[in-house]
Amino acid sequence: MASVVFLRAINVGGANLCKPAALAKELSNFDIVNIGAVGTFVVRKNVIESVLRSAIAKKLPFRCEIMICPARAILDVAQKNPFAREPSGPEFTRFVSVLHAPPPKCPRLPLLLPEPQSVASSKPARRDPRSNQTSNIKHQTSDDWLLKIIAIPDRFVLGIYRRQMKAIGHLGKIEKILGVPGTVRNWNTIEKVVKVLGEE
Repeated sequence: MASVVFLRAINVGGANLCKPAALAKELSNFDIVNIGAVGTFVVRKNVIESVLRSAIAKKLPFRCEIMICPARAILDVAQKNPFAREPSGPEFTRFVSVLHAPPPKCPRLPLLLPEPQSVASSKPARRDPRSNQTSNIKHQTSDDWLLKIIAIPDRFVLGIYRRQMKAIGHLGKIEKILGVPGTVRNWNTIEKVVKVLGEE
């Protein structure tokens, strides 16, 4: 069966530099197709996971987390069209975080970051003694989220974040919340993976 490989934290901030296209050529005996520049590969040859992992690790000049998933698992997630009822548009980015293993515990979903706070409607506005003016206290509501996790099927964390700089910081909190390392990909990358798998 075909498989899909995700390398974690390569070509980020000038560290762990790697040329995925060149790596795919070096491992051409596995019939590997490179997807993008961040370390995503479709391996079309049926190969034992431990053999594939060892071959990739030997070609990398640094140590990094290597996530290997059966192609069928990727196809199953994509075929469910998980973002059908979620907001879309240029201000939103759909993503998937591929985990090293299924999380030991899952939070209640959808999970919003930052976590919304209840609006204290009975709390009076605060008066600034220096200006003698009343200042409005901003409270978060369920619409103030920057990142939303909508589903966690097995090793895949599906979510959306707003295209704001503050939202990027919340991506790093996902593995802390779940207690499992993972690597994030734009959902467009998964769609490209599905297309390659369909060409087999």
